[in-house]
Amino acid sequence: MRENEEEAQIDRLPVDLLAHIFFLLSSFRDLAQASGVSRKWRQGVKRSLGRREKLSFAGMKMDDDSTSRLVQDAYCLKELDISRSCWGSQITDNGLYKISLAKCVSNLTSISLWGMTGITDKGVIQLVSRAISLQNLNIGGTFITDDSLVAIANNCPQLKAIVLWSCRLVTESGLIMLSHSSDKAQRAASINLKGSSSACLISTGHHPVWV
Repeated sequence: MRENEEEAQIDRLPVDLLAHIFFLLSSFRDLAQASGVSRKWRQGVKRSLGRREKLSFAGMKMDDDSTSRLVQDAYCLKELDISRSCWGSQITDNGLYKISLAKCVSNLTSISLWGMTGITDKGVIQLVSRAISLQNLNIGGTFITDDSLVAIANNCPQLKAIVLWSCRLVTESGLIMLSHSSDKAQRAASINLKGSSSACLISTGHHPVWV
């Protein structure tokens, strides 16, 4: 009986107050545990995600379903970091596809996919095709090819910086094409390409771009 009374006390907290409390939590493990307390707490967690402008899963062992589910609830999201963790990323092209369907994707200004060896051009193309507000992109340490660069050039007109460090399948032709798209959009994109199979200095209509 006493246990039921304690549960009733917990459930008396308004969902908006719970959402504010959960918004202050930085640990997604804690949020996951809170979500399992009760239906009202689960609603509070969901609302708290809807207020976040930044999500970082760097250093965490995430999979396609858990990552996409959190991103889909983050309606105001602008910066997303799902870089590979030290435990090894389990996110695949299927995860990027699910993330691309989230309402927030068109408003994302920064995405980091650093070191995600489980993704290919297929997933990256699907994601960037909807990330039309993207300004900063880190896809270093992946196995993308020039096909991804074509999609980025065609769909991300606001791109300011891209990290392609150790993308060894990217060629000079892809870089030149990406640079030319910067000229057409009358913007300058900074390209970081250390450790790649192709390194050069490209001049845009604004200033040189180091790669």
